Amino acid sequence: MLSQEENALLPQVSRGTPMGELWRRYWLPIAASSELIDKPTKAVRLLGEDLVLYRDKQGRPGLIGPQCAHRRMSMLLGIPDNDGLRCPYHGWLYGKDGKCLEQPYEQAEDPASTFKDRIRMPAYPVQELGGLLFAYLGPEPAPLIPRWELFVRDGVLRDIGAAVIPCNWLQIMENSLDPVHVEWLHQHFFNYVQERLGRTEFKGHPVSHKMINFREFEHGIIKTRMLEGETEENEDWQVGHPVLFPNILLSGSTQRPTFQIRVPLDDSHTLHLWYTCYARDDAKPQDVIPFYQVPVPAIDATGEPDWSLLDNNSGEDMIAWMTQGGVADRTQEALGLSDKGIILYRRQLKEQMEKVQAGQDPMNVFRDPAQNVSIKLRLEEAKLNRGSFRGGGQTRQGGATKYSPILNSEEK
Repeated sequence: MLSQEENALLPQVSRGTPMGELWRRYWLPIAASSELIDKPTKAVRLLGEDLVLYRDKQGRPGLIGPQCAHRRMSMLLGIPDNDGLRCPYHGWLYGKDGKCLEQPYEQAEDPASTFKDRIRMPAYPVQELGGLLFAYLGPEPAPLIPRWELFVRDGVLRDIGAAVIPCNWLQIMENSLDPVHVEWLHQHFFNYVQERLGRTEFKGHPVSHKMINFREFEHGIIKTRMLEGETEENEDWQVGHPVLFPNILLSGSTQRPTFQIRVPLDDSHTLHLWYTCYARDDAKPQDVIPFYQVPVPAIDATGEPDWSLLDNNSGEDMIAWMTQGGVADRTQEALGLSDKGIILYRRQLKEQMEKVQAGQDPMNVFRDPAQNVSIKLRLEEAKLNRGSFRGGGQTRQGGATKYSPILNSEEK
């Protein structure tokens, strides 16, 4: 278990907190590029800050405070301009750096006025990579966005799924350091859900874990497992798959790898992104990478979930995270032998917080372009719990392929 002090320290993401300052050393994905096609503005929340994401008329993304500095009208209704976003109330124009560029009436009344030069909105840099929009809320100079191979790989189709999950980011990330939950949550519990729904499709002969192991590497932690009936020669034990510090799980298989990316919106809400590549020999660069929403299981006033959304890996995971509470109380937990990966990850968080406090760059902050061309990662060819299980009647809208969505996700 954690002490009260540690339990308060690790989940917090607001500015000025140790963990909040660690998070502000990273570029964080806040939307799919395609989300700004039909609407040029989008309200976002990131690390406890409310902001407005937008594209100007030149197609350049920006991120600005939510209300105009003049009379506080919402900038979500702002008018895209060639050089930024203009407040519709009185026409004040703000550039990507938040500086006020124009004040139409004030400048017409007094052409020599310097009033606009004294006005500035909160604003942060935004960059695009691999169909995602990344924001950086930290100190300058900003590092490079890590060019993980999935973001820059050729010869693949991609799609991007998203869900806002009403719980703290840490309980989601800790799930990725917990291999043993797969045999119970995604096998035995799946069968129980099917039984509750009156269905007859079950996962027969669930496999169990004989051993799990975790090893640190330059980008985070590699987790490996040995299943019942396997030997040490199996790729589950020899290769494993990585958790990239601080917030990415690489899952799936070599033919269909998926990044699960967790972005703290605030202390009790997390943006979860599924970024999937599909190997295709004939794949050409996509003009638009499809985007879809992943349903979040609802919980009624009695604590009863929507069982129809629990017949798939993602729904099962989400209900496990959400029912721990908005921020899990780790002072009440009882960790066992299966939790060694969680303990290791928490240690990494503390070590990297201390590096930031000492004025150093934490893990996976890149500044040398030569070291950031394409960062390759190893992944098993096959996975425990691999395969699809149709569920919930949900279908992907505009996905890169026509299989059922996330509900088919290959397990962690």
